[in-house]
Amino acid sequence: MSKEVLDRAVEACFQKAEAQFGRRFSRPRVTLDLRGRAAGQAHMGKGLLRFNRAMYLANHQAFIDEVVPHEVAHWLAWQLHGPRIQPHGPQWQGLMTGLFGLPAKRTHDFDVQEQTFSYHCGCRQHQLTIRRHNKVLRGERYLCRRCGEPLNPGSAGGDSGLA
Repeated sequence: MSKEVLDRAVEACFQKAEAQFGRRFSRPRVTLDLRGRAAGQAHMGKGLLRFNRAMYLANHQAFIDEVVPHEVAHWLAWQLHGPRIQPHGPQWQGLMTGLFGLPAKRTHDFDVQEQTFSYHCGCRQHQLTIRRHNKVLRGERYLCRRCGEPLNPGSAGGDSGLA
């Protein structure tokens, strides 16, 4: 489950496309630095395909089979049809189904276990993501949409989730 395996999977997708279209495609740099709920991102302007290391390690084969072709299809669609196409539009969908033989799904089905932090207001308990928790530590304030009071660290009774 190394980075080299991921790189080989990306290259195999490009070779399949080159055989299909009879032309060479430029290659992006590939990183495993994406975090959060997204499995992958294609940044054409930056020449970059970013992948989520945690999801790659937890769902190795499905990641190689689904996420890698998904992101490479974005890269190929951009090179074949230009920058003004819709990210998951018909050009991308055609590559997913026609070239890679995969359903043109916009999202993955991976179980994402994200750490949350308990906060409370006057009416209930909330679960904040690590990103929002870190913003609170840097001085950001969040207000409850139901009662309007500030969210404070720690737990109190009530249901969970932001209103």
